[in-house]
Amino acid sequence: MQIPSVFLGLLLYVATAHAADWPSWRGPAQTGVATETNLVAAWSPTGENLVWRADFTGRSTPVVLNGRVFVIGRRGADIMEEGVIAAFDAETGAKIWEHANRIFHTTIPFNRVGWASLAGDPETGYVYAHGVGGNFFCFDRDGNIIWSRSLTEEYGRISGYGGRVHTPVVDEDLVIISYLSSNWGNHTPGRHRYFAFDKKTGEPVWVSTPGGRPLDTTYSVPVVATINGVRLLIGGNADGAIHALKVRTGEPVWHFKLSRRGINSSVVVAGDKVFAAHGEENLDNTALGRVVCIDGTGQGDVTATHEVWRYDEVFAGYTSPVFHDGRLYMIDNSANIHALDAATGTVHWIHNIGTVGKGSPIFAAGRLYAPEVNGRFSIVVPGADSAETIDSDVIAMPDGRPAELYGSPAVAYGRIFLSTEAGIYCIGDANAAFKAEASAADYPRDKAPDDAQATHLQIVPAEVVGQPDTEVVFRANLFDGKGRLIGPAQPEWAFAGAAGHLDGTTLTMTAQGGGKVTASLGDLNAATRVAVLPAAQFEEDFEHFANDAVPVWVAVGSKFKVREVDGNKVLVKPPAARGLHRANTYLGPPTMAGYTIQADLLGNKKRRAVPDMGLISHRYTLDIMGYHQQLQIRTWAAELRMAKTVPFAWETGVWYTAKMTVAIEGEKAIVRGKIWPRDEPEPAIWSIEAEDPLPNLAGSPGLYGYSPAEIFYDNIKVWQ
Repeated sequence: MQIPSVFLGLLLYVATAHAADWPSWRGPAQTGVATETNLVAAWSPTGENLVWRADFTGRSTPVVLNGRVFVIGRRGADIMEEGVIAAFDAETGAKIWEHANRIFHTTIPFNRVGWASLAGDPETGYVYAHGVGGNFFCFDRDGNIIWSRSLTEEYGRISGYGGRVHTPVVDEDLVIISYLSSNWGNHTPGRHRYFAFDKKTGEPVWVSTPGGRPLDTTYSVPVVATINGVRLLIGGNADGAIHALKVRTGEPVWHFKLSRRGINSSVVVAGDKVFAAHGEENLDNTALGRVVCIDGTGQGDVTATHEVWRYDEVFAGYTSPVFHDGRLYMIDNSANIHALDAATGTVHWIHNIGTVGKGSPIFAAGRLYAPEVNGRFSIVVPGADSAETIDSDVIAMPDGRPAELYGSPAVAYGRIFLSTEAGIYCIGDANAAFKAEASAADYPRDKAPDDAQATHLQIVPAEVVGQPDTEVVFRANLFDGKGRLIGPAQPEWAFAGAAGHLDGTTLTMTAQGGGKVTASLGDLNAATRVAVLPAAQFEEDFEHFANDAVPVWVAVGSKFKVREVDGNKVLVKPPAARGLHRANTYLGPPTMAGYTIQADLLGNKKRRAVPDMGLISHRYTLDIMGYHQQLQIRTWAAELRMAKTVPFAWETGVWYTAKMTVAIEGEKAIVRGKIWPRDEPEPAIWSIEAEDPLPNLAGSPGLYGYSPAEIFYDNIKVWQ
């Protein structure tokens, strides 16, 4: 067949890309296409063409890099439940290393741990993991942590019960992760934001908020593609649109409004065409679900002018399409494969492989390898007008029920790798010679020509969260209109705010508060937000704050404000005008350990509504529960894994003092809490004590509140 010219660039890239490794969940070209041809056409979970199986409970797609299979998932039962990241030998299935991932500050349930796939970098060999608790890790191939960030405590990450956690993307010198967040200042509104970190150091390089109000939590993984000479990051957003950003700077280029709900499916790019899908209500008709082809050469709002074709009434809300040889293959929510003409959207055939479609297929060796949620893995041969399933097997749990299969296959070294609830499966010809050839990184890193005009000034680091008496050194870079690096810049620097002082490019943080480092060069301007948290030991009575002020503490957003009550300033958490009443605010960096936190708290009553309120230490919560008249210590709200609850009668409209401490004793944490009326002496004994055999060794101090009625906080103290 004759291939449309718009697709030639992509096909040439795929043909020349190294096929040895599978560094991202959709493969080396982010299209779900593997170039290997020596793959089996049939297998059995009990023997035929099963090279090896390893015990592991996974939910996402493996990455395969430098002869190793890297997976993320869960393990344990009851009080020993936790997340885990592990590496296995790709040839033998032998476990090489594993890293336990503690779970905290989340309502995501255990069976959804390991939702996000890992991302690998062929250049460094590093592997990146985003856990449901908000930890973002960079591992080397041997499992050593190179750097980590706590996205919830540092940047106000929001995660819902549904467990939709985003997969990282690696490109050139950056690793990019996105999530919903609510933070201080101009990040107060909850939005779907993209954070780009230096992949070697974890330093924030840029932050971008391209979309509007989020309509849902989502997990669309963006892809990187070069269109019209501009290297773009293109992905679905929680605002129901597809957004394209310059990948090196985060500058928005275009957006395409697609759905009335957030986008979960990832796009695929072929040449200058972007294919996207959703399974919710359409914007302009009563049909549910759509696959659309977008001309990716636009600027700004391209919804009306850059739609090439659409295919309506297809419920494709979870899986991502595959593009190969002028065809687009898409699995809908009912596990039907739709084969479309990529140039026109014409439907060639529809073929069923099961009942629930949430895992995305891959194309390799002339076949589609397609997962289905109920443990079914099918091998389908696509034809011109129909398709044939040539092999279909169900992976089962020991009790006989089908194993959950949400992740896509990974293809490397002539083998197929699946991470399932029942284990990791390596499928291939066991008699074939095994050779793990490391892929070479193929990042363009194209720089601007010598005569390029600078259109963007970038400050690094792009976001600063610190404490008094620490220093940060800034630098600046210039980029041209195509997002290409021109080089370092020497702008004029300034700092606005009372939280520090700037000497040249060095900022010394002096007192808690917020500020902004700005740089200007000609007509170009840039700014970095600076949040200075309280010192490791501090006391706060809020008397120096103005009424309605919002302290610059990470993750506060607009949930907490200062108010004068009976002649004293206090921190108040009112009922949420919109959204959830529940929120945490953090008073220090996530590396803090060995401290005690104390505060005065008062809960009001609003008709029948009574709040919950409490303290946070080392990622544990001490909760004074209103409706239940109880005290509870917990670390994982969805599972109450190590939670301890005791009766505790308390009255609304009365000030209490709460105190919380965490001691690490051997291999366990002892978490203690104490509550007493503020106008009475402190009791000698603790009100509640809990033990955790999977201890959190550090974590930000903070305040907790669930406020269907107002909560007041005062006289906060943190000491060691």
